[in-house]
Amino acid sequence: MTDAERDNSSLALERLRGMLRDIPATGDTRLPTERQLAGTLGISRRSVRRALEVLEAEGLVWRRQGAGTFAGPRPDTLSGTTAFEVNFSEIMEVRLRLEPQLAQLAALRASAADIARMEDALTRLEGTHDADGRELWDSAFHREIARAAGNRFFLTIFDSMDRARHDDAWRALRERARNRANLAQTTRQHRALLDAIAAHDPIRAGQAMRAHLMTLHDSILRLTSLEELEDAS
Repeated sequence: MTDAERDNSSLALERLRGMLRDIPATGDTRLPTERQLAGTLGISRRSVRRALEVLEAEGLVWRRQGAGTFAGPRPDTLSGTTAFEVNFSEIMEVRLRLEPQLAQLAALRASAADIARMEDALTRLEGTHDADGRELWDSAFHREIARAAGNRFFLTIFDSMDRARHDDAWRALRERARNRANLAQTTRQHRALLDAIAAHDPIRAGQAMRAHLMTLHDSILRLTSLEELEDAS
């Protein structure tokens, strides 16, 4: 097979992204050579080279002449900044538009096994009494809903959005908002959401998800507004 016959830069990019998910993005982990990657992926070196150019532009790899290609951002750009500044308004804007639709799809498509996994995540969430555990199992519960929706592209978007949970400032803000909104209310909302999905009622599921997210959104908004007022006084 010639290189021309094996040219598929989009496929090379997809496979390289998959490979990078399993490699620590420290900036000092060397990847195999282009020739080795081409052999492993069964794709031409030209396609691998083009895909690496995209990944380098995105800051997911960096290359140094004579040294090779490395996973992660270039070391001299690591100045303590994160990949993006977490903005609660942007995150909640996405969640409010995405997750009610995911809940509706989950209500239509969830299997008994899907619902059992949601129940398990929610039970673990309700039994957790520390902020880190609540964040972990809250994410797991919402991700099970996204997974049950049965759309890989929606799940990819959800995972990208959900990475904001890694940010310490966002985690602290959410926990203060949870306490303000009342954990018992959040628990009732989660239960209403799961009940609607288990009943395969997409309208009720979408409404329950939106009500739940609006409670969090309003609580965060009030909290940040009060803090801004205190800072200004």
